[in-house]
Amino acid sequence: MFLMCPFFQISDGNGSNSKFPANIKFHLERTCNGTSCNNMLLERGLAGERTVKKLRLSKALTVPDSTSIYEACRRMAARRVDALLLTDSNALLCGILTDKDIATRVIARELNLEETPVSKVMTKNPVFVLSDTLAVEALQKMVQGKFRHLPVVENGEVIALLDIAKCLYDAIARMERAAEKGKAIAAAVEGQSTFIETLRERMFRPSLSTIITDNPKIVTVSPDDTVLAAAKKMLESRLNSAVVTVENKPRGILTSKDILMRVIAQNLPPETTLVEKVMTPNPECATIDTPIVDALHTMHDGKFLHLPVVDRDGEIVAVFDVIHITHAAVATLSQVGSTSGVNNEATTTMMQKFWDSAMALPPTEEDDETQSRSDGAETGRSLPYPSSNMPNTFGFKIQDKRGRMHRFTCETRSLTDLITAILQRLEDDIDRNNLPQILYEDEDHDKVVLASDSDLAAAVEHAKLVGWKV
Repeated sequence: MFLMCPFFQISDGNGSNSKFPANIKFHLERTCNGTSCNNMLLERGLAGERTVKKLRLSKALTVPDSTSIYEACRRMAARRVDALLLTDSNALLCGILTDKDIATRVIARELNLEETPVSKVMTKNPVFVLSDTLAVEALQKMVQGKFRHLPVVENGEVIALLDIAKCLYDAIARMERAAEKGKAIAAAVEGQSTFIETLRERMFRPSLSTIITDNPKIVTVSPDDTVLAAAKKMLESRLNSAVVTVENKPRGILTSKDILMRVIAQNLPPETTLVEKVMTPNPECATIDTPIVDALHTMHDGKFLHLPVVDRDGEIVAVFDVIHITHAAVATLSQVGSTSGVNNEATTTMMQKFWDSAMALPPTEEDDETQSRSDGAETGRSLPYPSSNMPNTFGFKIQDKRGRMHRFTCETRSLTDLITAILQRLEDDIDRNNLPQILYEDEDHDKVVLASDSDLAAAVEHAKLVGWKV
């Protein structure tokens, strides 16, 4: 079934489609069974699942994109943050700058910090999520995009930054507690306890050895190497850490955040500063036999994002960061469905319920303290997002299987509202026990799934950019 925005068309999938008046096509595909789709619809609109807004968000640090790199680094160091948002001349969000960008795009390339504006090295037009996006969807978006920081938008303004590390640690802690008490399994899904048990085992039991590749990427440097040399190696390997080794055994670690906080913020010249002067000496290491979840706990308790892994002889074999481990955990979990006879959509649904069940449990005392500090913190000004002028409603036109046209306007903040509006207008033309999945076809003829409220917002924004009238 093909739909378009603002002109939607539906076909019966047999290829008898009318011409489309523009270069984006939306369509519905029957890729899931009625039960799971109905559950998904109910979950989005009625179940009150944990959203991004309910997570522990960080106040966003913002500076104009004309700010010098040196000044941006100074502000990041003063706030002890490793990311900041950039605004253009209209005070709209236009980019993000992280400590990795500073190490690999600035120091490694020997740019002049005081003369180069951040606009030259920032990541432009960063991906964002709406504040009412499901927490699990935000985590998946960050895992798939391989980035740690995600701006959170509400009412067209950026209100905070979501850090995947905080999100992951919070979810893991709650899942463990839920699993121990047996509440999450009971609350997840009826009749699927065996599947959930398998999923839990797959997540917590594997050791780091199971996720170490044959040729892991590791940057190693000597204590007497310069910071500049280390940064160049990071750039070459596209990593943001270097293990300082002596005879292949770790003696220290230098990360992009160390370069920001201990080199740039201290006005040290990277071309002459030795790694041993600014590294973290004798870093805590995991072994190849360490369970994945224990590695996460080690990183959380130590408040660091990189964990060297050594073999039984104490020699370095890998370095994991929080995103790497998250990728591994997701990959491990995605294998559960194939081994237990449950299809991918069911796996996703079970995962979402399991995570939400765990995360909905009362927080730990540490969580309470952190939340209290966050709630009492200065909120600061909110940051307009470039699409803040986007209306809350959008015009749609649907052509059903019989060729009849249905015109309507619909709220664009919620995918549930759009699905409900389509069902109301097509009535018997759509089997409510076999609800379709919404996708759109972009100008490159790629099919993109609309699986969340933020996906819908991005699709509508794209429609506006190509000139469709609302």
